[in-house]
Amino acid sequence: MSRVLWRRVVAEGLGTGLLVTVVVGSGIAAAKLSPGDTGLQLLENSFATALGLTVLILMFGPVSGAHFNPVVSVADWWLGRRNGDGLSLRDLSAYVAAQVVGAVAGAVLANVMFGQAAVSWSTTHRSAGHLWIGEAVATAGLILLIFSLVRSGRAAVAPAAVGAYIGAAYWFTSSTSFANPAVTIGRAFSDTFAGIAPGSVPGFVFFQVIGALVGAGLVVVLYPDPSDSTEELAVPQTDSGVAS
Repeated sequence: MSRVLWRRVVAEGLGTGLLVTVVVGSGIAAAKLSPGDTGLQLLENSFATALGLTVLILMFGPVSGAHFNPVVSVADWWLGRRNGDGLSLRDLSAYVAAQVVGAVAGAVLANVMFGQAAVSWSTTHRSAGHLWIGEAVATAGLILLIFSLVRSGRAAVAPAAVGAYIGAAYWFTSSTSFANPAVTIGRAFSDTFAGIAPGSVPGFVFFQVIGALVGAGLVVVLYPDPSDSTEELAVPQTDSGVAS
């Protein structure tokens, strides 16, 4: 049963915005609390992000599925076409727009909370082949994780699993695992620890898309029959009297 689209779109916008607020805000706090120690700053930033993402999935998952990520939404649409249980093209467009707008708003909110200019374009350049490979790996792993859980009937553990994966991927990927086009765009609006220069955004997004294609392909190979599970992404959504 489909849910009222506007309610799901609000959930996606809020969830993505708060995720970027967590990422950028904890990065600013880490830089202030641990000046000169990049390793400790990254530890603080990744720890806050892993916990925050887990909480946000639990909070908004019952409403929208807690995608918070355009490539997750696209994968949900593409992988769900056969059984008709994924997003429609209309829903996909609305989700992606809300995610991008939310991400930008989340960066602005973090900037303002910490006394920064509302918008300060990042000057942190992240344009290099090894970083792009890191983004492809991080995104492929994220897509494979989410949809393997869904297709094997374990979607209930997705909040903790996704949070843990992103927290770990901060460390095992060269790019510190953005793995999300909307979040990447949002982080360009903050010239702080978690920022990315606007000129570096297209390369990151391109390789995130490549990674998503690889991840979706692996899902099809390893979990070819989606009918084995009827669970939804990322946690089961509740009816809540909002059917449309």
